[in-house]
Amino acid sequence: MTAQDYDSQLLESVSVRRRRLRDALVFGAQRQRRAVDERVGKAVAGLVIAAVLCAGCVGWSFVSHRLIGQGPYSSGVSTPSGSPTSR
Repeated sequence: MTAQDYDSQLLESVSVRRRRLRDALVFGAQRQRRAVDERVGKAVAGLVIAAVLCAGCVGWSFVSHRLIGQGPYSSGVSTPSGSPTSR
């Protein structure tokens, strides 16, 4: 085993030990519950992001239809305002 291998192994073991100590300090005896809490938090965050994206799409559609001048239930075919009427 070379000195570089030993150094990298030592640094890795120190980082693992620090992470375990930090987790023990933050979560205490509820280490098993931590994994469930993290998954639930990620699921809730995903739902919030999806809801914000949906609301943004609906808002954009509403604003764009208002700027074009079409109602949400119109046929979508608009007549040009400068066209001559039938006489």
